Amino acid sequence: MSHSLNKLTATALKALKPGKYSDGGGLWFSKRADGGAQWFLRVHVHGRRREMGLGPFPAVTLREARERAAEYRSQVRQGLDPIKQREREKRDAVRNLHVLRDVAVDAFESRKAELKGDGKAGRWFSPLELHVLPRLGKVPVSEIDQTDIRDTLAPIWHSKADTARKAMNRLGICMRHAAALGLDVDLQATDKAKALLGKQRHKPQNVPALHWQDVPEFYQSLTDGSITHLALRLLILTAVRSRPLRFLRLDQIDGNVWTIPAEAMKGRRDATSDFRVPLSREALDVIEQATAFQRDGFLFPNVRKGVISDATMSRLMKRRGMEERPHGFRSSFRDWVAETTNTPHDVAETALGHVVGGSVERSYRRTDFLEQRALLMESWASGVSGHNENLPRIGVRIV
Repeated sequence: MSHSLNKLTATALKALKPGKYSDGGGLWFSKRADGGAQWFLRVHVHGRRREMGLGPFPAVTLREARERAAEYRSQVRQGLDPIKQREREKRDAVRNLHVLRDVAVDAFESRKAELKGDGKAGRWFSPLELHVLPRLGKVPVSEIDQTDIRDTLAPIWHSKADTARKAMNRLGICMRHAAALGLDVDLQATDKAKALLGKQRHKPQNVPALHWQDVPEFYQSLTDGSITHLALRLLILTAVRSRPLRFLRLDQIDGNVWTIPAEAMKGRRDATSDFRVPLSREALDVIEQATAFQRDGFLFPNVRKGVISDATMSRLMKRRGMEERPHGFRSSFRDWVAETTNTPHDVAETALGHVVGGSVERSYRRTDFLEQRALLMESWASGVSGHNENLPRIGVRIV
């Protein structure tokens, strides 16, 4: 190795003919016949000559090549192999790019369109954020195995069973996302972890629901004409979920049909069409009363901005000392249908906005049973409103 450094000049490099030229200190400039050129460094490590590329010219300037050469010569003086050091740094960089937290964030971003409100409420990500990422967030996904997952979720596997189940589900999605990115991961890790953790003792609790026979009394107590009372009345009458009701717009109503946009329907990700809700006479009357409160097209606006929250209706029931919650009225309705009517299963499930049957079956069945559901909802409304007290018990025959 020559001890003379900086032999080359930046202006002379472009004029050099094809060949190899030493800048000193083991730094070489190689120019090809096609005009391309690159830098390389020759060093001796542990008695062996090593040669490493430093990048193409002119992307890597003479000054940058000298700086890189100086750094690698410094490593040689410390007894290190610069080629192995560079490879190790590259591996570390790749690993850091693919730690679980990065993959989880990327997986969340890719799924936002499928989630209610683009996942802004944070419910999809929170089980990972709270119970998985604090322990495994900085671990490369390729190194995560079933024992890591077991040890992470064991503290809540039985005490917070539903949360643990969601965290495991999200983690499985992240692992599949990592595989789709081309990373080497164990796709069976979550299933193996479940086997290690064992069957959960605690069963998730369903949302408490009023017995259908008690719904009329509650419905008829909502008499003050406030937004909260009217929203609860319409929630009961339509048996829809809280979110589409809270975001109900007047332009979604045409005659006696309320059309909920497909993206607002939970559990209908494969549905490309909107969901039609038949409105009973009682429901239309409630909507007419609520029209006085509408703002920016929304029927149930909040006091300051936006629409009423789910907690608004829940708090009313809690203040009355009730354990039941608004979402439970869907169960009340479904039990009433099952116990008092002859409604076919597909009609009853469609009334709740559930997807019925497999994809092939749905492709051949074009109906949403709107007429049958209209009769059903009229009967339900008559019963809960007290216009015909016998109807909830007698039911209606729908075939």
